Amino acid sequence: MILETRRPAPERAARMLLAVLLGAAFAAIWALIEPRGPVTGGQAVALMGSALALGWLAGRVTGSRLAALIVPLAHVAGFELIRSSCSLPTAGGSPSATTFGLVAFALGRVVPWLLAVVPMAVGAGWGARRLPLRRRWALVAASTAVAVLAGWLLVPAVPARVEAPGGFAELVEVELGGHQQWIQVRGTDRSNPVVLYLSGGPGQSDQAFSRVLLEPLLGQITLVSWDQRGTGKSYPDLDPATVTPQRAVADVIELAGYLSRRFGQEKIILLGESWGSLLGVLAVKEAPQLFSAYLGSGQMVNVRQTDEAIYDDLNAVAASTGDAELAAQLARLGRPPYRSVFDYGEIMLRYPLLEGSYTPPAGYRQRASAGGVGPLGVLGVEYDPIEKLNVVRGLLDLFSVMYPQLQSIDLRQSASTLNVPVFILCGDHELDARTGPAREWFAGLTAPSKRWYQLPDAGHSVAFEQAEELGRILREDVARR
Repeated sequence: MILETRRPAPERAARMLLAVLLGAAFAAIWALIEPRGPVTGGQAVALMGSALALGWLAGRVTGSRLAALIVPLAHVAGFELIRSSCSLPTAGGSPSATTFGLVAFALGRVVPWLLAVVPMAVGAGWGARRLPLRRRWALVAASTAVAVLAGWLLVPAVPARVEAPGGFAELVEVELGGHQQWIQVRGTDRSNPVVLYLSGGPGQSDQAFSRVLLEPLLGQITLVSWDQRGTGKSYPDLDPATVTPQRAVADVIELAGYLSRRFGQEKIILLGESWGSLLGVLAVKEAPQLFSAYLGSGQMVNVRQTDEAIYDDLNAVAASTGDAELAAQLARLGRPPYRSVFDYGEIMLRYPLLEGSYTPPAGYRQRASAGGVGPLGVLGVEYDPIEKLNVVRGLLDLFSVMYPQLQSIDLRQSASTLNVPVFILCGDHELDARTGPAREWFAGLTAPSKRWYQLPDAGHSVAFEQAEELGRILREDVARR
């Protein structure tokens, strides 16, 4: 048994109350510093270390093992109370029982809680007065585990080597619009044309996917993949008050200028995927002098029209197949646009019903299988441990901020003329709701030259699925313009 110094009950209660207040104050400080929870490895280790120290202090103040339970609970309650006004779905939003809602709860709540309360409980255990030998050994084991976790959280990300003569790979932090953002640069010859890849979402980080799936192109281009502000490695600089489509366009233009200077090339090539295709067209419209060509993959034109058409097409599927569960889900959600990212998530999980069955090319399947980057690319070596969480947090949080702002964009009205050659890649299994507006925009588009490629065995991510054909287009068609 533990032999605790017996103090009068009022004194014990007062000491416990003081420990609870310390835990709540600690939570308030961290919630004000970063309401999303730790967004870098350094922040995570700082949280763990300060929680350990606070736990020890609480244990000393109370002289009771109860501090190991009560103070962490006070921290969780205080943390959630202070950050409840945060609008991001992984932080302050109401929990959702959907698939994406459960993921948001785990990453935005459970992970920050555990990073604080486990070291806090360990510290409280050490701070309590006298402990039996077996409990000391348990604390030694727990402390060792906490130390190992802290060390792992500080392991930096490294770019995967380019296994080719002259190969180079770099992860580079750049400042765009006053915010720190990350790019990955890969190639075999720095004199090759530079292709800046804009990923989709908004919020998707494709550092790992673009590395694995576009690797065959590195003999002819230098590939630059960019984590846009608020995504993946750039998640820490997500500021909901300043993230806008206009700011994203300005970031693309600033990054293109940086790459042009860095590689000594007057112009670069822009490759946009999904949301990145909207962003790419708007950037080319704004600053055509920076770009030698624009390539669109999974080209978007009008987000609202596409979402409404997808909803109607899913209703048609439900009616034709007698799928009562799908019909009820669609009736509950109603027609888009939606206020919640989780509602969009439910619709996105139904996309396969509209794509039809197909088998991507063997090369794509082999690269995807061998890449080992996991769901959403979170296992990619490009991300450190906290950044792996940020890949998913960024997708949910940036989407919730940016997507509502895209509802008024229609390229048929805002970008009917582009002063660069345009190449559009469309998969045979792309959703009709996307292909229709894209074809209409393309038909009315005025450009120095333009070409539409209708490619088999591909869907929305056609540039990834048909990477060999993309390489041929860059080599034979884009290079000649």
